[in-house]
Amino acid sequence: MNYGRVTANGIDFSYAEEGTGPLALLLHGFPESGDVTYRHLIPALAAAGYRAVAPNMRGFAPSSLPADGSMLLSDLVDDVNALHQELGGGADAVLVGHDWGAGMAWAAAATTPERWSRLVVSDVPPLRFFAAYSSTFEGIENLNHFWFFQMDMATETVAADDMAWLRRGLQEKWTAPGFDAGEEIDGMRKALGEPARLRAALDLYRTNFGPRQMGTPEWAAEHGRLWGSLPTQPTLYLHGTEDRSVVMDQQTLDAIGAALSESNSASEAAFVEGAGHIVPAERPDRYNELVLRFLTKEV
Repeated sequence: MNYGRVTANGIDFSYAEEGTGPLALLLHGFPESGDVTYRHLIPALAAAGYRAVAPNMRGFAPSSLPADGSMLLSDLVDDVNALHQELGGGADAVLVGHDWGAGMAWAAAATTPERWSRLVVSDVPPLRFFAAYSSTFEGIENLNHFWFFQMDMATETVAADDMAWLRRGLQEKWTAPGFDAGEEIDGMRKALGEPARLRAALDLYRTNFGPRQMGTPEWAAEHGRLWGSLPTQPTLYLHGTEDRSVVMDQQTLDAIGAALSESNSASEAAFVEGAGHIVPAERPDRYNELVLRFLTKEV
């Protein structure tokens, strides 16, 4: 795996890459890093004839902190589209997103469809389904970090004891029982170990899901503009059966697949058996199999 840097949308991005061919841009989530989340998919995509590039999002080391401090989803989406341009992506580029990277991927594919030929998303469903889940008792309980991170005390609490709160979350909640999250924890330490980096990561939640904004007409209009529309490209949605953050049943997965298929008949949705919330890392053989089969099938 090779490492490089590129400036896009005013951010100095660090990225891991491998391979040559059409661009496959891989977007990670919280509290992760691109090279760790996609450590199994990057070589698989390279072997299949893609240039697989996994950047660390703005604020996550060693990518630069945004000069204006913004971690708004709209700016993250601008980052994605600028990376497409600066990395030489064409109309045949594919976009892969997980967790926060999923939200970025939904939005980039919907707002600039001409840049992306296919889309693979895991662990955060389209906005209409995510909003419905996050407003239920179960959703509020399982996504309690959204609300905890709003508190001023969260910054100090999360940083304490070598980020023990996040280390425990990665090992005991966000991954399936029995999975060794050691590499995820090491990646988190490198990405968020500095106080400014951790504050930026928490600002993902504070600025996009702030208690005074979330649910207001203005909030709904902005998020609806970004990722309220379903992609028109062929899209594969994957979800772990052991995901304890966004818990999903077969009925909901079928509804997601049906909705995506209405926008493009080649779209699909599938469970990844035995995976928790970090599907690309937890069940890489099955995840890679599903991704590569989808990217290479005729449509």
